[in-house]
Amino acid sequence: MAAAQAVEEMRTRVVLGEFGVRNVHTTDFPGNYSGYDDAWDQDRFEKNFRVDIVHLDENSLEFDMVGIDAAIANAFRRILLAEVPTMAVEKVLVYNNTSIVQDEILAHRLGLIPIHADPRLFEYRNQGDEEGTEIDTLQFRLQVRCTQNPHAAKDSSDPNELYVNHKVYTRHMTWVPLGNQADLFPEGTIRPVHDDILIAQLRPGQEIDLLMHCVKGIGKDHAKFSPVATASYRLLPDITLLEPVEGEAAEELRQCFSPGVIEVQEVQGKKVARVANPRLDTFSREVFRNEKLKKAVRLARVRDHYIFSVESTGVLPPDVLVSEAIKGRAGLGDSSILAEDFGSCLALSVTGGPGFSGTIPALFSVNTFC
Repeated sequence: MAAAQAVEEMRTRVVLGEFGVRNVHTTDFPGNYSGYDDAWDQDRFEKNFRVDIVHLDENSLEFDMVGIDAAIANAFRRILLAEVPTMAVEKVLVYNNTSIVQDEILAHRLGLIPIHADPRLFEYRNQGDEEGTEIDTLQFRLQVRCTQNPHAAKDSSDPNELYVNHKVYTRHMTWVPLGNQADLFPEGTIRPVHDDILIAQLRPGQEIDLLMHCVKGIGKDHAKFSPVATASYRLLPDITLLEPVEGEAAEELRQCFSPGVIEVQEVQGKKVARVANPRLDTFSREVFRNEKLKKAVRLARVRDHYIFSVESTGVLPPDVLVSEAIKGRAGLGDSSILAEDFGSCLALSVTGGPGFSGTIPALFSVNTFC
C-alpha cells in the first residue's frame, strides 16, 4: 500500500522539501511503471482535460488548464508572448526634433507604445514595401511645440504653470487615416491604449514634429509587438497536514503561510489548524524554519494542474488573446497535425464554437468562476 502511494505521489506531485525539490521530471510514459497504462489515449485525455476560468476583467485573465503536460503549457505561454500579432510603430519620419531626446531614443520610445487596433483586420506588410497602404499600415502624427505661459505668476517656479505643452503625452498623437480607413474604423477606435504615457519633456522653443507608421508584427521579431504585459503559469499548490496541529502551534502554522492559506478553527474549545485555500500560497517554505512544524506539513504541487495568469497590454482583451493563441493562428498548427487538432479543439471549448447558445458543443469542458 505504501509503495503504491509512493508511486502515485511520484507520478502526480512535485514535492518541495527543506533542501530540495523531488519528482521534478515527468515520468508517466509507457512502460515506466508496472501495472500502469500510460500510452496516449484520446478518450482519457478528453475526459481529464478541462479549462476553468477563475477571473476575467478588462485587462487580466486567470484560468486553470488541467490535464496537460508542461511542454504544452510552456508552448502556449511562449505563443502568447511571441507569436500573437499586434500593431506597433515601426517607422518614424522625423521632420523636426529639438528636444533633448535623440531621434533614435524617441523612435524607440514610440515603438513601445501599445496601439489600440485589432491586428486581425490588417495584413502583414510585404518586405521591401516603402509606402504603406490602408490594409497594412496605420499612420499617426505627433506635433507639439512648447511655449512660455504669458499668464504665469512672476514668482512661480512650477513648470506646469510656467510652460504650455512642456510634457508630450500619447494623447497628442493624432491618427491620420489612410485610404478608406476613416470609413472602416469609427472615430476613437484607432488610438494609443493609454493617453497619459509620457513621451518627452520640452522647454520653450523646443518642438517635436514627426509621422509614425504602425505595422503588424509578432513578439518574436521585436518585443514591442508582444500583446501581453505578463503571461505566466504555476502549478497548483497542494498542502497536506500530516498530523493534527492544535493550540499555539496552529497560530504559528498560519503565520508560516500566505494569508488565507491556513485557517484556525475552534473545535471543542481547542484551536485546530486546517488547510483553507492552498491556491493562495507562494511557497516561501517558511514552515521549514520551524523545528516543531516542519514535519507536520507536506508541500507539493499538482503536476498537471497549471494556473495561467495573462495580463494584456490593452491592445486586445485577454480572453481574445488566449483564444487566438490556442487556435494556433500564431503558427502552432504549422508545426504538426496533432498541435493543430489540439488547438482547434481547445479553441472550440473556450469560444463555444459556431452557433454557441449557452452550452459548449465541444470535446472539453470549460468552467467559469468569475
